[in-house]
Amino acid sequence: MTFLCKSIHSLLVIQLVLVINYRSIDVSAWKYTSSGQVSPVEMEKIKQYLGTINKPAVKSIQSPDGDIVDCIPIDKQPAFDNPLLKNHTIQMAPSAMPTYTGGNYTTNSEVRQVWNDAGNCPDETVAIRRITVTDVLRAGSLSQFGKKKINYKSRTAEDQPYDNEYAIAFLIEKQNPIYGTSATFNVWNPFVETNEESSLSHLRLSSFLDVIEAGWQVLPQLYKDNRTRLFIYWTANPIQTAGCYDLLCSGFVQIDNRVIIGGTLAPISTYGGAQYEITILIWKDPKSGNWWMKVQNVLVGYWPAELFTALSFNATVVEWGGEVINTSPNGVHTSTAMGSGHFPDEGFRKASYISNLMTVDSSNNLSLVKSITTKEDHPYCYDAKTFDEDKGLILYFGGPGNNPFCP
Repeated sequence: MTFLCKSIHSLLVIQLVLVINYRSIDVSAWKYTSSGQVSPVEMEKIKQYLGTINKPAVKSIQSPDGDIVDCIPIDKQPAFDNPLLKNHTIQMAPSAMPTYTGGNYTTNSEVRQVWNDAGNCPDETVAIRRITVTDVLRAGSLSQFGKKKINYKSRTAEDQPYDNEYAIAFLIEKQNPIYGTSATFNVWNPFVETNEESSLSHLRLSSFLDVIEAGWQVLPQLYKDNRTRLFIYWTANPIQTAGCYDLLCSGFVQIDNRVIIGGTLAPISTYGGAQYEITILIWKDPKSGNWWMKVQNVLVGYWPAELFTALSFNATVVEWGGEVINTSPNGVHTSTAMGSGHFPDEGFRKASYISNLMTVDSSNNLSLVKSITTKEDHPYCYDAKTFDEDKGLILYFGGPGNNPFCP
């Protein structure tokens, strides 16, 4: 056990040095001038960054949602800018899929990405959303572009005037390591009050400082609009600015050309009406150690084992649920909604839910979760409750934010 802890610590130190050196080159900080304009020097830094992250495309597609989709040769994608992947060999398929032996379960798989209506990428390419100058400008600084806002300090800190508010369920396994998770989400388009705020529904695997997330979210500052989009997030760096959404930190390797990370999802569930679902599975390949992601029936890609320290072994915590960034606009709690914007007590067709909650064990078997714990930062703003239904535990969560009991 002592040797294992020392090994993890050594790997962490080595990886931290590599990541710091990499980031110092790739994302130099810049700020707006006092006039609100960007200086020529700062604009040149942005253009250099865009020249690095936007790879030459063999084909480009104008999506109906306003995105430009670039079809990039699979071996030229941004993942391979990461020095940790210098000698990485692309794994085109997992060595084995997790096995579920508990019977059949069904989901509504009609959710798709709207860019597919405009065309498709050729074989041996991957579809990547193009990043623009205005995308970067919305973040306020290049160093913060694509980063998740995480408030490590008190709300009195001037540089972090926001809260991350959660309504989640979680499972901590100390005796039985976790090698993956699967869940089915109904997809909503929650109201987001300001461009600096966001609302998401996700699953999350973590161990020590390593984190992998995936789900759907509304994040206008990053995506330019209030559409619901598929997202991923990962970090293996304890520094506050570490960790990126989607492909904005080089690392995630795509192998399929039908799904865009950061792409718009449709159709959307309606209150009291049709419910549309998306199923996400993330698991560790038993041979390569890569963490694969499957969305609906598509093997999208994987996080290579080289990226991580603790997650190169297994996960110890899995979470499912919602998160909102609350900036307290006008000095009151935000009206940004979580999930459907309704509390979990309203139930099916009205509240946001995550069903088919499963974990992957050391034998690569999927099994339904038997018991989980819920946690809500402000239950009168956003709440979370579990119910035991025919297909196992189901998590209902969400809320409207600001209301008479959430001032």
